[in-house]
Amino acid sequence: MSSNQQRTSLRKQLRQQRNSLDIDTQHQHSIAIAEQLNSCSLYKRSKKIAMYLASDGEIDTEYLIDSAWANNKKVYLPVLAPFTSRLYFAPYTPNCFLKPNKFGIPEPQVHPKFWLKPQQLNLILMPLVGFDSSGNRLGMGGGFYDRSLSFCAHRKQTHQPYLIGLAHQLQCVDQLPKQSHDVPMHMVATEQRIYNITI
Repeated sequence: MSSNQQRTSLRKQLRQQRNSLDIDTQHQHSIAIAEQLNSCSLYKRSKKIAMYLASDGEIDTEYLIDSAWANNKKVYLPVLAPFTSRLYFAPYTPNCFLKPNKFGIPEPQVHPKFWLKPQQLNLILMPLVGFDSSGNRLGMGGGFYDRSLSFCAHRKQTHQPYLIGLAHQLQCVDQLPKQSHDVPMHMVATEQRIYNITI
């Protein structure tokens, strides 16, 4: 089985497991992760944080977003730039109007002049389908985060943005089949623990 076939099979299996969690369990996992991150020094000192709006059984960031606003942090959500396959990040405020993109994912309706490049953020909280303890990430297969963060793979030292994956513990696997364009994460937060990979 090729690396791509392995990843496709694993993606299907892990998405099924993630979606099999009941609403109460999903809720508890999301709260537990929010509490862990709110106690994490890297998270506490970060002022510009990219998050995401959950779908398909992903960890819900609602609690993190609310606490970030309460602590005067600036929250950003990914947006698909026209005519490109890369992500930018638009400011997300409590009264922000959201509109679905071509994939049906809500995005802030904010003029592009206010969008940030990934390099302008302190921290990016990333959704994922699977991960391993080396910080390798299996996404939904579109490659948007990997393309947008490709510059991170060539950094000689750890500089912002720091990349933190949010996941249910059941999404942890022994080893992910790695591809050359994959961008590893610095940390992964689950309901059970925080994996510190390169920080």
